[in-house]
Amino acid sequence: MSVTATIRIQAGDFDAAQEIAALTGDRTDIGAVVTFSGICRGSENGEPIAALTLEHYPGMAEAEIGRHADEALSRWPLQGLTIIHRFGRIAPGENIVLVVTASPHRQAAFEAAEFLMDYLKTNAPFWKREESEKGASWIEARDHDDAAAARWTKS
Repeated sequence: MSVTATIRIQAGDFDAAQEIAALTGDRTDIGAVVTFSGICRGSENGEPIAALTLEHYPGMAEAEIGRHADEALSRWPLQGLTIIHRFGRIAPGENIVLVVTASPHRQAAFEAAEFLMDYLKTNAPFWKREESEKGASWIEARDHDDAAAARWTKS
C-alpha cells in the first residue's frame, strides 16, 4: 500500500484528536500512533513572550516539508503521516505544529516523528520572530537543535 503524507501549512488552529481520527479511521493495520504537538511558550529564558510570528514562502515550504516527509516514508514502515505547521501571529498557549505518524509498531512511529520534528525545528523554511516587552527579534537556530537533526544524516 502506498502512503501519501498529508501536509498543511495554515494560519488557523488544528485539533490533534481530529487529525488522529482522520488518519486512522477504521483501519486495523495501524498498531501505533505517535503525535508531537508544538505549543507556543509564554516565556523564553525567564522573559515573558507576547507572541511568535512565523513566516514562510508559500509553495516552497510545502515542497520542502514534502521532501522530508517522503524521506520518512522511505525510511520507516509508516501507514500514515500528517504534518501541520501554522504561520502568522501565534499567542502563548496556541498550537504551532503537529506531526502524526502511524505504523504497525511503535518504534517506527516514534523514530519517524522525532526525525521530522528535528527537521522542522532546524531546516524547515520558516522564520520566527519573537515579541516581548523588549520589542521584536528574529530567532536564530540553536546548536542543540542542529545537533539533534545531524544524527539522522546518512553517512
